[in-house]
Amino acid sequence: MNIFITGTDTDVGKTVVTAGLACAVRSLGYSVGVFKPVQTGSFKKNNEFVSADLKFVKSVDDSILTYASYNFKEPVAPSLAADLDGIVIDLDKIIEDYKELERKCDFVIVEGAGGLLVPIKGSFLMRDLAKTLDLPLVIVARPNLGTINHTLLTVEAAKNKNIEIAGIIISGYPSGTEDIAIKNAPDIIKELSGENLLGILPKIEDLNNNPAVLKDMFLKHINIDFVL
Repeated sequence: MNIFITGTDTDVGKTVVTAGLACAVRSLGYSVGVFKPVQTGSFKKNNEFVSADLKFVKSVDDSILTYASYNFKEPVAPSLAADLDGIVIDLDKIIEDYKELERKCDFVIVEGAGGLLVPIKGSFLMRDLAKTLDLPLVIVARPNLGTINHTLLTVEAAKNKNIEIAGIIISGYPSGTEDIAIKNAPDIIKELSGENLLGILPKIEDLNNNPAVLKDMFLKHINIDFVL
């Protein structure tokens, strides 16, 4: 089952979860692809912009196939980033690029930009792309105060478009926390959303310098049976 990974906000750990799930499934012998429809905040290398998110995925497991339809410089919403670069996003290109990666892999993860209501082109939002590709969602949430509201809003935004939700992953959970809000958020989110809590991924220190630890951490803390 291919999936679409979204976040309750920006910088909540979507790419860490994407890379973790990709390398975990890859370790079971499946060919895996990671697709970024639109990457903003890209960096320049050899006179072209490159996806930082996909670079991280490759650092975790270089055998994972990666592709981005569009790479834009400014770290803003895709529709604005495209306007600033004078480029018109072609939705048909995004769909065809996804299908091409799907033909090459047993399992494809599509990682969105920001949350479900981020605009890609005009009024076409990230959730519209998930719906068009007919992919179930994995919602990545942060652990701290405010996450209940943000997560439930994301669930509502998906349900309003009849988008299937595979489950919720809480990323960057601080080990040994005594924060009451953080300790109780997972159970409250599970109860109020009615969705599967696939796991709680602890905060991993210095991950960029030690990406190899992600696979074992993911397999230990996250239930990946939903994709198999």
